[in-house]
Amino acid sequence: MSTLDALDLLDVQSLLSDEERLVRDTVRRFVDNRVLPIIRECFEEHRVPQELIPEIASLGLLGDTLEGYECAGLSSVCSGLAYQELERGDSALRSFVSVQNSLSMYPIYTFGSEAQKERWLPPMARGEAIGCFGLTESHGGSDPGNMKTHAKKDGDDWVLNGDKSFAANASRADWIVVWATVDQTLGREGHRAFVVERGTPGLGDFVIERKMGLKGYESTSFSLRDCRVPAANLIGGDEHYARRAGFKGAMKSFNATRPLVAVMAVGIGRAALDEALAFAREHDLLGQPRVRDRLERIRRKLRAARLLCWRAAWLADHSRPNMLEASMAKAVAPAVALEATLLGMELLGEVGARGDHLIEKLFRDVKAMDIVEGTGQIQRIVMARQLVALPRD
Repeated sequence: MSTLDALDLLDVQSLLSDEERLVRDTVRRFVDNRVLPIIRECFEEHRVPQELIPEIASLGLLGDTLEGYECAGLSSVCSGLAYQELERGDSALRSFVSVQNSLSMYPIYTFGSEAQKERWLPPMARGEAIGCFGLTESHGGSDPGNMKTHAKKDGDDWVLNGDKSFAANASRADWIVVWATVDQTLGREGHRAFVVERGTPGLGDFVIERKMGLKGYESTSFSLRDCRVPAANLIGGDEHYARRAGFKGAMKSFNATRPLVAVMAVGIGRAALDEALAFAREHDLLGQPRVRDRLERIRRKLRAARLLCWRAAWLADHSRPNMLEASMAKAVAPAVALEATLLGMELLGEVGARGDHLIEKLFRDVKAMDIVEGTGQIQRIVMARQLVALPRD
């Protein structure tokens, strides 16, 4: 007899294919056996468990949805299920995987030349090289259109100057996908992506930024001072590719990650609900109507958030537009996860605040889910614009 999933009373998992269930169950076992036993220690030490990266690569989770170049070619639904399990284990570890995949490998795969793909993607898929994504700047926040980092053509090279912030793992990355404004050398001013390799003169001044959560997820500010990059490192290289890899290319990279960020939030919410339910059972709190009703409300909302995530992933797998669905999932799931962690903290009380349970870590991590890849407020603006655009009867 199959075990009833408290978060899936509608038995949506019965709709999963054999491959999707295999991916979910494989990553679930990895999280249970390899991540959860060490993650509290890693959290306190402010580090991602780098020793697990080879295992993550062997599971096919690096470059998971990409085809070829030693990548697994998984569906978006498979990827979402894997991310949900990784998030249940640790936000920082999942963040490493998602930055490697969606923000480092994805723009190279989507906009790069064949030579660039062959050069950079396979070592990242094997976990032998770490990538980074340099878009955000401290003055611009969630408005990359206000980018100040500039790239100017100089002979066969490009010279980059500027400052980036909130770049994941920049100080340990083998190369960074840096977005910069270029002049009219390529026909008009716009935004282009460059691969800046570790050790390039002018790349430096790495400063680790402090955060309340995602402690192992190293967010770094760094500078570019007359940083000379060969033309071969302009993603796509020629004008045709470069135009595709402009500002819309950067936004396409973010749009590709939003359903996954929502799935990750569901993972945190599920972990928080599990903690709260276990504590409530242990201390005979389920007999109290108020506690029982609040737990049921969280479960109901998480179930709805999960369905939104799966719908956005299904549309992506069928090459159908999913911006609205992705924004809905991104706006809803982190809010539900935050509610779940708040309830867990309230039930556990002093025990939870002391850090004896994972709920304190989950509470710290979950707020970042509302911020990364576009804040909840931005997603609500996207949805409002879609509402205005609806045809009249």
